[in-house]
Amino acid sequence: YILVLPAFGIISHATVSLTGKAEVESFYGMVYSVVSIGLIGTVVWSHHMFMTGIDADSRAYFTAATMVIAIPTGMKVFTWLLTLSDTQLKWNPVLSWTFGFLFMFTFGGVTGVILSNAVMDISM
Repeated sequence: YILVLPAFGIISHATVSLTGKAEVESFYGMVYSVVSIGLIGTVVWSHHMFMTGIDADSRAYFTAATMVIAIPTGMKVFTWLLTLSDTQLKWNPVLSWTFGFLFMFTFGGVTGVILSNAVMDISM
């Protein structure tokens, strides 16, 4: 999660430059989302290790923490979409790249929330 933070900054800058606005909508919400992702991202380090035999209490904790990180991430996606709405967008490569990122990131996030459940992750 820490490694994706620069990409979030690039997308935020791209949406602002595409729309001509001074800043993204809900600027402070975006700041709080970045801080939340950074803080929660430091405590979900083991959610990829469900198959290694960690005990049930740890699995429950990492399942909950992984589901919680979807909240600030979802807020970022909806804020980007809100920033892009109600403007006349001219189609260019940056807009294509931004929409591609939003689609891929949203698709990966939805599947990530499903796989954050330890039982689903182990069975799949």
